[in-house]
Amino acid sequence: MNGWQHMDRAALDDAYANAAYIDGAADYPLRWQAEAAAFRVRVRADLDIAYADLPGAAFDLFHPERPAKGLVVFVHGGYWRAFGKSDWSHFAEGALIRDHAVAVIGYPLAPTVRLADITRLVAKAIYCAAARIDGPIRLTGHSAGGHLVARAVMADATPTCAGRIATCVPISPVADLRPLVALTLNDDLRLDMAEAAAESPIFGQPIQGPKVTIHVGVSERPAFLWQAGALAAAWTVPLRQMPARHHFDVIDDLRNPDSALMADLLA
Repeated sequence: MNGWQHMDRAALDDAYANAAYIDGAADYPLRWQAEAAAFRVRVRADLDIAYADLPGAAFDLFHPERPAKGLVVFVHGGYWRAFGKSDWSHFAEGALIRDHAVAVIGYPLAPTVRLADITRLVAKAIYCAAARIDGPIRLTGHSAGGHLVARAVMADATPTCAGRIATCVPISPVADLRPLVALTLNDDLRLDMAEAAAESPIFGQPIQGPKVTIHVGVSERPAFLWQAGALAAAWTVPLRQMPARHHFDVIDDLRNPDSALMADLLA
């Protein structure tokens, strides 16, 4: 993918198209939505906590059965323009079993806001969730959410509770946004090269303190393998390539309290 500058729009669109290369891809969103709704019914939660006066700017806070050891924050993907917090509630399961509260963050979507605005809003959401739970903060996010949690541990975007952030695990992150400028989805994102570079974690460094580990599925598209590897190399942090996982099921390990992903997140 280092040659993305020489690819036309159709080739780049294909490079970043996950669903076209995953069997049964159309079934995943409906299944996520149903499992998330069922999960919310059976756990203790404070739902729809607003952190800004904008559509989608709210989070759900899930509480473990025992006193919380700290806070896990999950930020969803969808190329910054799709899904909402209520589609992902069940991915709090593993951390709840490990006695951590979990904030599942929602945010306004493109094209109603710019990507830089989403970065700022997610940092605010992390701060607002952290104000409700004592202890260390552990960040994880998937795809676009992986980008957003990576940005949250960079000096220009960290929330004011940054000193409490212990770990950050971006999952299949988009770390170099420059290729996206030529994609069809950029009709919604409205990125130019300057903003794309400014919002790309590979062009910065994380703050000192959080332990960062990158996760990606072995069976993901080459573009996402490249993105994850580029961030790991730029930040000199571990890269975990998860066997037999693609872009839609690599997050399933968040539900398993004993998974390698949870070990890195709760390290």
